Amino acid sequence: MNMATKAKTVGDKVNGTETIEAAIKNGSEVFKNGFDKAVKNYDQFLGYGKDTVEAYMKAANAAGKGVETLHNELYSYSKQSVEESISATKALLGSKSAHEAFELQTGFAKSAFDTYVSQVTKLGEIMSATAKETFEPIQGRIQAWVEVVQSSRAA
Repeated sequence: MNMATKAKTVGDKVNGTETIEAAIKNGSEVFKNGFDKAVKNYDQFLGYGKDTVEAYMKAANAAGKGVETLHNELYSYSKQSVEESISATKALLGSKSAHEAFELQTGFAKSAFDTYVSQVTKLGEIMSATAKETFEPIQGRIQAWVEVVQSSRAA
């Protein structure tokens, strides 16, 4: 082996070593960048999950309060209805004529129907408000999911 061949072989090894070192350096940088992006995306997904749990907790609390309000309203209406029925029955039993009893019964029926319609309207409003309050915290989570997915795709 002459000097020129040895120099060429040493030069190839130096260039080959430099190429391997450059490849390792580039590979480690790419790996680090990919790992950093993965960690960032993981943090976004973790944050999304936490926010979603909080939204569901708010929704559950709103639903519970709405059911409690509905229950109280139904109890109050039932109690009032029974008291009015007892009062009307006493008035009917104390009536002096059939005509008076008929008028009392007609007045009670009209009053009971009006109260019933008013109560059904009120219960409908309570249910509507409860549904709105329950789903309000959850509505934003869909848009947040879209944003998380789009930002992870962009990264």
